[in-house]
Amino acid sequence: MLELRHITKRFGPPTAAPLLDGISLQVPPGQTVALLGASGSGKSTLLKIAAGIETADSGCVCFNGQDVTALPPEQRRFALMFQDFALFPHLNVQDNVAFGLIEQGQRKAAAREQARALLERFGLGQHALARIWTLSGGEQQRVALARALITQPRALLLDEPFSALDAELRLRLREEFKQRIAEAGMAALLVTHDEAEARAMASAGWHLQDGKITQRWQIQK
Repeated sequence: MLELRHITKRFGPPTAAPLLDGISLQVPPGQTVALLGASGSGKSTLLKIAAGIETADSGCVCFNGQDVTALPPEQRRFALMFQDFALFPHLNVQDNVAFGLIEQGQRKAAAREQARALLERFGLGQHALARIWTLSGGEQQRVALARALITQPRALLLDEPFSALDAELRLRLREEFKQRIAEAGMAALLVTHDEAEARAMASAGWHLQDGKITQRWQIQK
């Protein structure tokens, strides 16, 4: 389980109102929890704190009861996905997916073999040697998901992952992501401004406003 405990973050002088004011949130394994709110409300900042690329003023990030606040991002084994996919244009599809395994020290041949197998599962096997820019937006997003999942992350952090895609493709990918997250047993935290998207994917939804969160809904399992 991913837990954010009493996270506080303030930008500006000490007298400024905190952007995040004692936020606590739990994300169970195999489930998606959605965080909604207006632009500038602090959603992405909270996600970056969970990932370890932003530091909280106070509070802690825990996973399965272990405090990981002091761990750098690469040691947390969380995967962070942004709306722009953040794929490497100089690498082909296969090597984009294999990148994380190679960074962990696996041999290129073995990493590429695992990448090809995962691409086949995602219906992208025929694109393994293609360049990223030749793929459609939906195909690129699947590549980004495959790259995130291949390292078997403990948690998946999603920052407006479908906002750049057309409506029909968003609907299709929501269901696919939800299925993959459940299959992998990951805790997934979804940041979005789209309540329909949040309700389609998440078992619980929270709203962030004025530094505080309130629960919007929860589906009983």
